[in-house]
Formats: sequence, structure tokens, C-alpha cells
Amino acid sequence: MSKKLWGGRFKKDLDPIAKLASYSLTVDQVLFTYDIEVSLAHVKTLVKQHVITAKEGKRLETGLKSVLKQFSEKDLNQYATQFEDVHTFIQLQLEKKVGPIAKAIHTGRSRNDLVITATFLYLKDRVEDIVELLMEFQTALVAMADRTQNVFIPGYTHLQRAQVISMAHHLLAYVEMFERDKSRLQSAYDRFNYLPLGSAALAGSSFPLDRKFLAQQLNFKNISANSLDAVSDRDALIEVLSHLSVMWMHLSRLSEDFILWNSQEFGFIELSDAWSTGSSLMPNKKNPDLLELTRGRSGRIFGALQSLLVTMKGLPLSYNRDMQEDKAVLVESIQQSVVSLLALTGLVNEVSIKEDNCRRAAADSFLYATDVLDYLVRKGRVFRKAHETVGEMVAYCQQHGLDLADLPLSDFQSFALEIKDDIYDLFNPKASVSAKKSYGSPAPQNVKLAIATWKKRLRNQRARI
Repeated sequence: MSKKLWGGRFKKDLDPIAKLASYSLTVDQVLFTYDIEVSLAHVKTLVKQHVITAKEGKRLETGLKSVLKQFSEKDLNQYATQFEDVHTFIQLQLEKKVGPIAKAIHTGRSRNDLVITATFLYLKDRVEDIVELLMEFQTALVAMADRTQNVFIPGYTHLQRAQVISMAHHLLAYVEMFERDKSRLQSAYDRFNYLPLGSAALAGSSFPLDRKFLAQQLNFKNISANSLDAVSDRDALIEVLSHLSVMWMHLSRLSEDFILWNSQEFGFIELSDAWSTGSSLMPNKKNPDLLELTRGRSGRIFGALQSLLVTMKGLPLSYNRDMQEDKAVLVESIQQSVVSLLALTGLVNEVSIKEDNCRRAAADSFLYATDVLDYLVRKGRVFRKAHETVGEMVAYCQQHGLDLADLPLSDFQSFALEIKDDIYDLFNPKASVSAKKSYGSPAPQNVKLAIATWKKRLRNQRARI
């Protein structure tokens, strides 16, 4: 009974199966350093407000730092069946260090406001980590784009060859997506940058806690304005999981593109041996397992978001034990995000470009059908009529087993008399992308400027960090 924070009114110890069902140290041990950080700030506040003496505060501070030093590098899983959660673990370790005065540390607070405050501190650090890792991943993609400015490949719609683009332009599309992911995570940061501590169980504290002082100690920008809201909502966690889900959707799409490009059917890239695996049966295989795992794990991140939404949707105010389930899905999602971003950055940094295969794919003359359409419009045909004419050309070529670029001029002119010899200049990948005039298109000058802009932008972001 001594290893709980709530045993005073209970005559029997918790059943072993009940412990197995309810103890959470295996998950919430990630809050160990944050819990102690919160407790140290709380002790300073209790001393400042004369709730405890300076001598008592010094003993508590020394004890907390001793617990931190003793256990910060240890795996707490070995204590998982002995202690209800990380907060109980710290409290009881503190009692071993300083004796009964350790019980004073809970004056004016509850586990309810302690848990969410420690969770917010954890979340602040981890969101910053993920933003930095996204930045490094973008840097790898920009570097790959830089060396593929003159590598032309088909762009696809409906997974059908559509128009020619540069590989660099394709890669830069993901750089844009991940920038929005960073922006979403950074904006979420502001919505959990407030101090819940001082809300106690649900109704605040009768002790004169200086919450502004606490917020300064713990580097929170704001203070929660409603004690019920502070301890009972998890919308900040839900928002982070939502933004991580969008990020993982982007990671999954990129993984799918790289899986296709790495396949023998496409053959645009080859993954390094360091980021590939083999087959237990077929010695010829080189599999893109890391990309497939990223694609597959996205479902777990989406599930984490759905799980927490369902957990919260029917809970009355204020705190309910259901909320203990928030950390399992949050911690796993963050850990998977960190590992996958590190792995994908390494993979992109070491990928090889198979330029001959790209060149052959970009030589598909039907990729230039839209260029022929634009040519006819510039010659005076209205767009819809020109579209119909080129469609007839394509159908004729497919019927006769011809490439569009191989049609004799007389055949071209049988469809449109205004076609001249310069029609053949269109069937060139660099000419095709160079003809694109709109901002954001794959025109070489646009791509070159975008790469230079992203390099500078990412350098500036790193410098600020």
C-alpha cells in the first residue's frame, strides 16, 4: 500500500491483474526528466510563497536532483510492475532520499495538472525535434533536386505518362509539402505553450501559488485560464497527431514514388545497399523495405489520431482515467516520426540516379502531345479544336504502331495544314519544359531559382535554431 499516492482510504492492495491493466510506467517514463523539472519549479514557488521553508525547499531540491542523476540514464521498465506511473516512481524515490518531507511536494498540486504540464514540456521538445528533422530531410531533397535539374522524366496523372518534367521539379514538390508540415507543427506549438500547473485536480488550489512565476520557471508563454479546461482537455495532443498524420501522408506518398522509381519497370533510381534489404529466398532481390515500412506505418499514425479522438469524445469534465491512453499513441507517433525522418534522410542522401533509363522514358513522344496542342493553338486553332486534332493524331499513331515524333510531315499536315518542319523541335524534353512560362512550372530557370531559394531558406532556418 505504500507505493501509491492515494492509498489512505483503502484497506486492500490493488489486485495484481488490476495493476497489470492500469500501470503505465512503461509508457510515461518518457516524462521522467520533465516531471522532475516541473517539481523543481513547484518547490521554488512553494518556498517563494512561504508555503514551505527555504530549508525544506533546499532538501526537496537536492533530493529531486539526486533522483534525476540516479535514474535519468536508466530504463525504468524494470520497475513497471512495482510503480503505478512515473510520477509515483519519482515521489517514492524522493521519499527514500529525503524522508517524510517529500510528501510536501504535492502541496497545491495534483497528478492531474502535473501530468499535463510534464506532457506539454515533452511535447514542446519533441515538436522542435521533428521540425528540425523535417528541415534536414528537406535539405537532402533539395540536394537531390540540385543534381537532377537536367534529368527529365515523365510526370504522371492517374499513373499514366502525362508530360515531361525534371526530376528536380518532382522532388521540390515534396519540399513544399514538408514546409507546410513544419508550419503546421510550429503553429500548434503556440497552442500548448501555456502552463496548466496550479489547476490542481480540477478546481485550482487554496494555496497562494504564483503561477506567473511558475510559467517563467518552466518557460511557458501563457497560463491556463480555466482549471477544468487545463486538466481535462487533450486537444493540443490531438492537433499534433493531426499534423503528424498529414506529414506521414506526405512521407507515404514520397515513399511510393521512390518505390516505383526504384522498380525495374521504372528504373529511374537505385537505392544504396545501406538502405535496402534482400530476400530470404531469392538472391536476386534488392527490396525497398524502409520505404515500404514508412508507407505501412502511416496507418499506425492515422490510427493514433483516431484512437485519441475516440477516447476523448464522450468524456465529461473534468479529468478521467481514460486520458492515460493519450501518451501511448502520442509517444509512439513521435518516436516513429523521428526514426523514419532520420532513415529517409539517409536514404535520399545516398540514392543513385539512373540517367539512361530516365532519358529513355522521357523520349516517349506521346509525352509531347500537349506541346503539339499548344503549337496548333499558337498557329491559330481554337483550343478545343486543336485538342481534338491532336487526339486524332495519337489514335492514328497507336493504330499503326508509330511514335508521334516519327510521323512524316505530310502525315502531320493531313491533320493540320498549318504544321511546318518546326513541329519536330517540340520532341525534346528540355525544350518542352523550357517552353513553360507560368510561375511554379518545371521550366529550368524556375527550378534553378527554386533550388537556390530553398538552400538559402533552409540555411536561414538552421541559423535561427
